Amino acid sequence: MKNITIFLAASVLCFISAPAFAREPVSFTGAHAEIITGYDRVDADAVSSANGLLYGVNAGYDVAAGGVILGLEAEISDSTAKKRYAGGRTVTDRDLYVGGRIGVPLGDGALAYAKLGYTNARFEYSGDAGEGGTVSGGDNADGLRLGAGLEYQLSDSLFLKGEYRYSNYEAGLSRHQVVTGVGFRF
Repeated sequence: MKNITIFLAASVLCFISAPAFAREPVSFTGAHAEIITGYDRVDADAVSSANGLLYGVNAGYDVAAGGVILGLEAEISDSTAKKRYAGGRTVTDRDLYVGGRIGVPLGDGALAYAKLGYTNARFEYSGDAGEGGTVSGGDNADGLRLGAGLEYQLSDSLFLKGEYRYSNYEAGLSRHQVVTGVGFRF
């Protein structure tokens, strides 16, 4: 009988204290910074492409507005993508991005979001100029980035994210990226 009483008392205490262990709602608001990495594919007029590893940092600020999350963010990244061809090569260089995002909390610490913004990428090239000479230089390309992703809060300040994004630049250049990130919200 004593064991049954102890069991019942422990069970009641578990049910009473269960709400204290329930996960607090996540706000997804405030400043954040993150490290990103992922797959990068650069296409030139759908004729040639280069694949590589993307890496960089992102920072932003999010606010709640009527059941959605609105944010501004900035990013600087680089890539190992390069294309070799007869007599030369093209290498992707830094990529700058500034834009906004809108998200919808899905519950249990998840946020689905879409993003849109301006991007500026740098491309370096070098190659033969004929008659033993070489040519080298670089160009910047302005573009528009669209993306969608999912962010998951691991704690009040730590989060993971995954996103797909497409960038369309002038001069027939485009970029597909699949990115993961680990961030800190403060």
